[in-house]
Amino acid sequence: MIIGSNLKLLRKRIKKSQEEVAQELSLTRSTYSGYENGVAQPNLEGLIAFSDYYKVSIDSLVKKDFSKFVESDWLRIDNGTFSDIEGRNLRVLTTTLDENDEELIELVPLKASAGYTSGYADPDYIKILPTFHLPFLSKSKKYRSFPIQGDSMPPVVEGSYVVGEYVQNWMTVRSGTPCIVITKDEGIVFKVVHNLLESQQSFQLCSTNTFYKPYLVNANDVLEIWKFVNYISPELPEVRPDDAELGKSMQQLQKEIQELKSSFQKSGN
Repeated sequence: MIIGSNLKLLRKRIKKSQEEVAQELSLTRSTYSGYENGVAQPNLEGLIAFSDYYKVSIDSLVKKDFSKFVESDWLRIDNGTFSDIEGRNLRVLTTTLDENDEELIELVPLKASAGYTSGYADPDYIKILPTFHLPFLSKSKKYRSFPIQGDSMPPVVEGSYVVGEYVQNWMTVRSGTPCIVITKDEGIVFKVVHNLLESQQSFQLCSTNTFYKPYLVNANDVLEIWKFVNYISPELPEVRPDDAELGKSMQQLQKEIQELKSSFQKSGN
């Protein structure tokens, strides 16, 4: 099978033994050897583990023949830039349906958010999440709601929930778009995204709170992207009149004071 030979080539590329790879993936050597020799096939959980370990997509593992790779292909894997940035390959997205087979919006509670990076593709994790409908959203798109922590993205405050639209093709993300980005190391982060895929195979993540500095995340470290749609907040945003509105208010106040003075003068006469 292609996947077995692909695993063997990937392992040899990093110059590790079957025993070493098996230990790092918490497998027995015989189990891993069986995968390489085609005696057994890894399940979905195993494919995800191999994808993360070797930094290649699941679709590439099961469909592409790595024995036909040229050196430039291998260098992209070595450099961590062998990414599925256009969403052409398989991305596992587990979803929830109602009794009418319509997709529900899963809400990731704060307590469950820490486990999202390992459970996002696990049906058992997704099915226990609370769900709800927002009838004004498109039925042809997939949405999910995530908790917001910290103060890096005002006016969205801590304790809010952002509803995001699932992005399959990351190349379509326009720079300056607020997104929920699921990363391997940081988990769920809400940031303004600048798309640097063509030049650096990365995203620059920025906060609306200027106290926090922008930083880069390689596409290989990104699990999912959800484009901002709306948010649910426990607080009203702070209302601050702009200069024009403040000027009008001052003029109106001055007018009312002048009218009041005139009224007093007339009554005194």
